[in-house]
Amino acid sequence: MATGDSGSPREGRDHAHSAWRAFSVRFRRSIHVLRGMEPPRMVLLGYLSYVVVGWLLLCLPFAHRAGNALDHLFTATSAASTTGLATVGTPDGYTLFGQIIILVLIQLGGIGYMTLGSFFVLSRREPLSTVRQNVGQAVFSLPESFRIDKFIRSVIRFTIAIETVGATALFFLFRDAGVEAPLWQAIFHAVSAFCTAGFSLNPDSLVRFAGHTGVNLTIAALAFLGAVGFIVFVDLTRMILGKVRKVTLTTKIILWSTFWMTVAGTLIVFVSEPALRDLPAHRRLLASFFQAMTAQTTVGFNTIDIAGISKASVLLLIVLMVVGSSPSGTGGGIKCTTATAILGVMRSAARGESGVRFWGRSIPADRVQAAVAVLGFYILTLLAGTWLLELTESTPFDQNFFEVASAVGTVGLSMGITPGLSALGKLVVIVLMFSGRVGPMTLGTALFTRRTGEPPVRDSDLAV
Repeated sequence: MATGDSGSPREGRDHAHSAWRAFSVRFRRSIHVLRGMEPPRMVLLGYLSYVVVGWLLLCLPFAHRAGNALDHLFTATSAASTTGLATVGTPDGYTLFGQIIILVLIQLGGIGYMTLGSFFVLSRREPLSTVRQNVGQAVFSLPESFRIDKFIRSVIRFTIAIETVGATALFFLFRDAGVEAPLWQAIFHAVSAFCTAGFSLNPDSLVRFAGHTGVNLTIAALAFLGAVGFIVFVDLTRMILGKVRKVTLTTKIILWSTFWMTVAGTLIVFVSEPALRDLPAHRRLLASFFQAMTAQTTVGFNTIDIAGISKASVLLLIVLMVVGSSPSGTGGGIKCTTATAILGVMRSAARGESGVRFWGRSIPADRVQAAVAVLGFYILTLLAGTWLLELTESTPFDQNFFEVASAVGTVGLSMGITPGLSALGKLVVIVLMFSGRVGPMTLGTALFTRRTGEPPVRDSDLAV
């Protein structure tokens, strides 16, 4: 006669307790591994988690009207990386729920990984952990005079204030223009513009508003505020409040380079673009300004058909997209501070000088090295991406190169080839967009460097 009680409730409880204990051990080990992880790898995994969760949500039957799993992965990556390229149109391909998911991904991607969570920690008056501080420094690339806890508070406050004002202005503009659901359109476009994402609820982006000065200037203002970045906001606020006597070198370079790149880009497009010559002068100037702005800030909206512009303008837009916005901003590109550091190296070499100086300030060697490395990683990514699209797609070289530059720069402009990409082409662009948001150099560091245990040296008020 069998006396065992293998099916008894007690043994069931013991088995469940053992399973829970094993899970707890594995969970604690995972947390320990994460805490000991290098900041670039945490940034990489953080943005990857945004993409995966967003992808799964967009795959839900009530989130989309069209597309397959690969298209939804493409959209999730594009939103989290604040790019704006899409193989499925946002207004037609996704339901209101899907559009909300896209908007949340844009917002999270725009303010940076772990920023929102760190803000909630700070709102409870708890100090940030060392892990959060290190990740914050990796995400924002702050000058040494900035405290990460105060900076994160400012990021959230500025974001809420600017997007609220922008959405309010766009609501009245869209309502007066007869746009359907003007409040939702205003909120979506305000967040998309400030986060320089370029996603639109219009099938033709902002082409229908090509001659609408109010919409153009409001979108441009939001994009510029997002692109110049939170360093400038905090820096100017500290100076106005009398906490510092002058802004950092980073802020000076950001404002100077943003202004002159926009002016130069606008004038070149205005003078040289054949597709705009038949427009009245004010419309031509507005269109020229908007397209230079949208490439330079990497916001990715367009008011003219990009596929119809000249090769010279295409090359100009590529240059503006590669340079991009600023460190701690919501845009992409190599960043204007990196570009100016490279220009400083070139000028010093031409003059036979041993050190690099900019506006009378010496640029430390480690920052110069970082700028050269960023440019090198970026160029390699551009070349590799273009080579892969040349293998997978039958579209012309200039269109492939433009698509790659837009993806790596997280811009979202396209010459019309995105919806027709092959499955392999979509995967290539997905990797490029993700690389662009994380940063090609950060991605390389996360994948290939070993832990050194030494904190990065920060001895300058220039962020690269």
